[in-house]
Amino acid sequence: MSQPHPASAPNLNINGTHRDDSSPIWLEKDIAAAIVPEHAQEIDPVAEGRVLRKIDMFLIPLMWIGYGLVYYDKAILGSAVLFGITRDLSLSVVDASTSPPTTSTQRLSWATSIFYFGMLAGLYPLTFLQQRYNLSRVLGVVVTLWGIIAMLTATVTTFQGLFAQRFFLGFVESIIPPAFMCIISGYYNQAEQSLRQSWWFSSTGGWAIIGGALNYGFAQIQGGDLKRWQYVYLMAGALTILFGLVCFAIPNSAVSAWFLDPSERIIAVERLRKGQTGVRCQQVKVSQLREAALDFKIWVIFLMMASAYTVNGAVSGFGPLIVSTFGYTTLESILLQFPLGGVCFVFVLLTGYLSSRISNIRLISLVLCCFPVIAGCAMIWKSTWYHRAPTPVAGYTLIGFFGPVVSLIISIGMANVAGASKKSFTAAAIFVAYCVGNIVGPQLIKTETLERHYPELWLGLIVCYCIVISLAILLYVLLSRENARRDSVIKSEEQRDKFAFQDLTDGENPYFRYVL
Repeated sequence: MSQPHPASAPNLNINGTHRDDSSPIWLEKDIAAAIVPEHAQEIDPVAEGRVLRKIDMFLIPLMWIGYGLVYYDKAILGSAVLFGITRDLSLSVVDASTSPPTTSTQRLSWATSIFYFGMLAGLYPLTFLQQRYNLSRVLGVVVTLWGIIAMLTATVTTFQGLFAQRFFLGFVESIIPPAFMCIISGYYNQAEQSLRQSWWFSSTGGWAIIGGALNYGFAQIQGGDLKRWQYVYLMAGALTILFGLVCFAIPNSAVSAWFLDPSERIIAVERLRKGQTGVRCQQVKVSQLREAALDFKIWVIFLMMASAYTVNGAVSGFGPLIVSTFGYTTLESILLQFPLGGVCFVFVLLTGYLSSRISNIRLISLVLCCFPVIAGCAMIWKSTWYHRAPTPVAGYTLIGFFGPVVSLIISIGMANVAGASKKSFTAAAIFVAYCVGNIVGPQLIKTETLERHYPELWLGLIVCYCIVISLAILLYVLLSRENARRDSVIKSEEQRDKFAFQDLTDGENPYFRYVL
């Protein structure tokens, strides 16, 4: 098979470079139309493999670091509690009128939850901003601003100030997950997306380990002008600013990927034709937003994500504190985040790999990964919490299976929609659900129920994961039936080629097939 040459694409400039894919004339189309014709071209499998490796080598490390910083930034608060932020900012209140006196950590719960209210406020505006305008410029500016806000946490002196800081931090961080989901959707076909989504999402587990190691180092600080938790936020913010500067180098799409030569850009686009998911369209289309809002499967995925991510709201903000109640010291509680992070990291990658090798296994894998989470919650709740008890720690480690559950929900959600505006809506909706879960999670922790092992928390999480299992089964049935219906209708291969880059939604395009 021959390798396509830049000259074969009628919309290339005479020097072999592409037209500006952000110019007004291309806004209403999928920008792939700028470099490929209507009809499919044969591509050399060897050349395609080379292009895929180049895309992986550029995008995946950046995304792994970027989402790792998102996770670390959220999880810092859990370690900061052990470093004295609760006392320094009056995040806990002692009620001396009771006998014995009781301590309420509702302020800490709200400091955790208010971050996600900020994300809720920022998700849709920033998601459509990065769709409409140049991706690298929008990401670079917003991520740099995120780093500055993170560093300013060290200047906060009251819990009210922390609430305000956490809200704005959530607002700017909200751009990262939907942007990464849409980037994967625009560079990889459906079979490849699950593995690549898992690669960047695995940083949740990887950074639980890296962050734990960094925090363990900060725990050794005994002097200095600042509190230990202030040093942590200064470092996290500085790392984020560096990442923000790197974001200015991210291409707007495969059509303008500077790390590919002109012929490789054509291959990068042409290889996506069969999946019918498109590359990128910079016009926000109201018709696609309307279809997305009325699409039942998107709401099923929304509910799955909200239910699955409730566990993270509790673990990221209260994980070290919960482990310390099992009789472990501050430093030991930080180190015991490593096994949970390891489980999350390994099984996110494993399920992503299996999904890329075995057709229609994503929803099945998702259901199977729910059971260890349920078992872990039950082990913590019903075991005896004596000094250095191993059973609740083992249960806490099993909760790390929430990582592959969430990663698979992201993969299923983004692989089963087409149309740029609909993909942006779906990506934002998934992370609105993520915020809902993270807001609810901390509110399930009632310090006054410590003696009874936080029953509301563990029972609530068990119920949430039973909901996820039920919805996954429902989604499997719905998508299977729709694929069978579409397969029963005779189609034209010529029309299939034409439809690929017309920015059609999965509902509008009869050649689109859903993955299970």
